[in-house]
Amino acid sequence: MANTAAYNGFQQYSGTGSAPTYEQVAVTIASTSTTAIYNGDPVEPDANGFIVRGTTSSSSGNTQIAGVFVGCKYLSVSQKRVVWSNWWPGSDNSGNVEAYIINDPNAKFVAQFGNVSVAQTYVNSGVGFNIGSGNSTSGISGAYLATLATDSSMPFKVVALVTDPPGVNGTEAGAYQKAIVAFNNVSTKQLTGV
Repeated sequence: MANTAAYNGFQQYSGTGSAPTYEQVAVTIASTSTTAIYNGDPVEPDANGFIVRGTTSSSSGNTQIAGVFVGCKYLSVSQKRVVWSNWWPGSDNSGNVEAYIINDPNAKFVAQFGNVSVAQTYVNSGVGFNIGSGNSTSGISGAYLATLATDSSMPFKVVALVTDPPGVNGTEAGAYQKAIVAFNNVSTKQLTGV
């Protein structure tokens, strides 16, 4: 059975902490941010100390990410209460948004490749991502792994290919295979500024 495209971003596989939080940290989304951020989206630091949804880094490196977004809480204008959500819809807030990301330098994630033929030789290579389209009903990311690049500053590194359980979508060789990736260029691993 061939794999199919069923992108769901970067889902936590392991980390230094333990389930369910895996050492999540609180960061801030600016009150003026109107771009939706979905659960599993890579996020980047901006020049003002906030985080923003990651930009596609499919073929070139030098994309330093802040981590992977896993949820937020904000004061909803329409509901007149604090809302906890697994995604940031980009509106309906009064003030800045408290967001939660995983930026543990030891964290690993499962993500699916796009329509590229994947082979075992991808392991230990740097890889970028395409941001894709998130699902506004479930709040789940549509981000996926892009083609490999020799640039050592790519945001992620392929650690292993997912092969178990056999026959499950994403475990067959070829396009749309899933991989376990680790941070390669995350703010907590680099000692340079934005």
